[in-house]
Amino acid sequence: MTAPNELRLLPWSGSDGKPCYLSTDDKAGYISRLADNIESIQLGTAAELLEHAWDTLNDPDVGPEDLRLLAKDLTGALRDVLRVATSRGHLLAVSKPHHP
Repeated sequence: MTAPNELRLLPWSGSDGKPCYLSTDDKAGYISRLADNIESIQLGTAAELLEHAWDTLNDPDVGPEDLRLLAKDLTGALRDVLRVATSRGHLLAVSKPHHP
């Protein structure tokens, strides 16, 4: 069974907004693959949004409502990307052998 410090942070949160974790030794299991796919989608969405943000910020005719919506979308994407980075960083840390 997975040790408590080896839980995988999943790319979604629970209904109360708290993080969800996966405890499994099967990295190819259904939930692990689902999490991998969702992380990939989240990273792709963030990349597309970054390109959109660049275009929007360089448009002199953009109004405050468009900028507010852009900020909201960027905030959500940043939250998702940070969760992916945290999860993957933790997975790297626990997969490396520790030498005394």
